[in-house]
Amino acid sequence: MSDLNTFGKFETAWCPGCGDFGILEALKDALVKLNLEPHKIVLVSGIGQAAKLPHYLYGNVFNGLHGRAIPAATGIKMANNKLAVLVTSGDGDIYGEGGNHLIHAIRRNINITVIVHNNQVYALTKGQASPTSDLGYVTKVQPQGVIDEPIHPLTMAIALGAGFAARGFAGDKEHLSLMIQEGVKHQGLAIIDVLQWCVTFNKKNNFAWYKKRVYKLGPEYDSCDKTKALEKSMEWGDRIPLGIIYKNGRSSFEESYGLPKDKALVDEEIEPGKVSLALKEFL
Repeated sequence: MSDLNTFGKFETAWCPGCGDFGILEALKDALVKLNLEPHKIVLVSGIGQAAKLPHYLYGNVFNGLHGRAIPAATGIKMANNKLAVLVTSGDGDIYGEGGNHLIHAIRRNINITVIVHNNQVYALTKGQASPTSDLGYVTKVQPQGVIDEPIHPLTMAIALGAGFAARGFAGDKEHLSLMIQEGVKHQGLAIIDVLQWCVTFNKKNNFAWYKKRVYKLGPEYDSCDKTKALEKSMEWGDRIPLGIIYKNGRSSFEESYGLPKDKALVDEEIEPGKVSLALKEFL
């Protein structure tokens, strides 16, 4: 699978110049370099512009309700641990409507990869502020500017003990591809916060704004130091770090519960008698 075109080309519903295109190309590149055939992956999303991404790739796809991508991804991974399960949705979908699910998935440390398209705005529902919008950011819904403190998703993830927390930029596809590859290879939940621009609704945090501020963490940075990682995850404004902010060797949910690695739940034999007895309880 050396050719990115094996994933096909589809007509998208995104605005020309949208940052989602960079994330799509980075994901294609990552899946090819991981040698993951379409039948070996499941792309899970909720609702929103970012949630349309799975429609533009060959592979297994599950579209859930708004904010409900992570529970669906958890169920899929538990049923078939042989699949690479990736959630790809927006900051509103994952951090807003789905925030509670994200918190508990991090606690459980399910072996899935969560890729969040973070453009700091609700881009499908006409541009109102999202959980990550900057203070003072003006929208049609917040004409006086945002007054709610924005969440720092990676800080939250690190505080909860996430095994892998990284940040990428849609304008650097090679680096973002590497972050996705490392996230998929990680045994446990990996969250990748991807900075992207919205050409239609977010006129502040555009490509030039991000490009001026983002920088890559160097080899001297110790991503295993939780205290330093928390500090680095809060860095925002004039400089915004990219890379693996934090990682640890915490056991995944599957490892903690001793689930078999060599056999998926879907491969287990069904005993009709026991199933019938269980179903009778609901009659």
